This record gives sequence, C-alpha cells and structure tokens, in this order.
Amino acid sequence: MDKPIDNYWDLALREVKQQLTGNGFDVYLAATAAEAGDIVATEILPELKPRSISWGGSATLLATGLYDRLRNNGDYAVMDPWDTSLSNEEKYELRRRALLVDCYFTGTNALTEDGVLVNLDMYGNRCAAITFGPRNVIVLVGRNKLVPDLDRAMNRIKEYSAPVNAMRLDMKTPCVKTGYCMDCDSPQRICNVWTITEKSFPKGRIKVVLINEDLGF
Repeated sequence: MDKPIDNYWDLALREVKQQLTGNGFDVYLAATAAEAGDIVATEILPELKPRSISWGGSATLLATGLYDRLRNNGDYAVMDPWDTSLSNEEKYELRRRALLVDCYFTGTNALTEDGVLVNLDMYGNRCAAITFGPRNVIVLVGRNKLVPDLDRAMNRIKEYSAPVNAMRLDMKTPCVKTGYCMDCDSPQRICNVWTITEKSFPKGRIKVVLINEDLGF
C-alpha cells in the first residue's frame, strides 16, 4: 500500500467526521492544507456569502494560505487582529468587533474522537467566537489535533500546545524554559479560558475542515 500513514489518518478522520456530523457540525475532508484552503474559498464561502470576516490566532489558517487569500480580498470587510501596523489597543478592539462578523476562522487546540472541540485561550476571543457571536465559524483542524478523549485533549493542550505557542509568541512564562505547564501566575500567561464544544448550535453554524496533514500546534 502506498502512503500507509496517510491512509491510516484518512480512516481516522472519516470516523471522526461521522461523530462531528452527529454533533451538528458541517464537516469537510481535505488531503492537504492547500486543498483545505480551496474547499473554504470555492465551496464554503460562496455558499455562506459573508460580508465580514475575521480570525483568531491559528498557524493552521496560515498553512492553508487562506490568510493571504482573504485579507486583501475586496469582497469582504476584513477585521485583521494580526495587522502588525496596529497598536495593541487597536488589535484588542478588533478582537472585540470580530465577535460580530459573518464568518470567523480559527483552529482548535484538540479534537476528541467522539467529535468534541477543546480550546484554551489567553484573551478568550477564539473561545468566545466559537461559542457565540459570529454567524458562522470555520474551524481548520490538522490530523495531529485528534485525541482519544477529553482528558487527553486537556493534557495535550497544557503539556504541548500551550508551551509551544508561548515559545512561538516569545512569551515570558515558565513553560518557555521548562517545556511543560507550570500553572503559572505570569502576566503573559496564555492559559486563561477553556471551552469544550460538544455540539454545534444552531446545527451547521460551525464548519469543521479536517486536514490529513500535521498542522499547527
């Protein structure tokens, strides 16, 4: 068999797609990050017809190429909290305004085999957007985010995702030095707000794109 690893993950992602669908999510399968970007750009967005879009911090979004494809697209009013020309106060205000856009893009820190999204935030803006506000949410998920259950999801986030993201963001937190969560009181702590999304309500509001590549943290 060619590409047995990809075949293994394809089977796993198809199983979790069934679970997510049963939980009310709209689900799409993509073999690569580039294909995921095309699915969003040519299938999902033309159907949704959003007028305004925004996003939370997501390395997976960058990997799909959607950030570059959408931020200068004249078809949408874009609220870009990643705009490096903005002050921290301006970025914070955009995060607030992004909660009312028509379509919000994000990744997820973990996805359980029974189709539950698990996330941990610094500001809570991603968690808030997934929960309520934007009319539609598109969640881009690499295969490496899949875990057996909620306990493993939370462990993955605290012991891997959070330290790596703190390193990526050059935060001054203990985990940057130790490589694992210290449950710190640092002013730059990024582990403040949890969400566990068991179902999409209304049904189909959250669209999940499962990608057969290791993406993000």
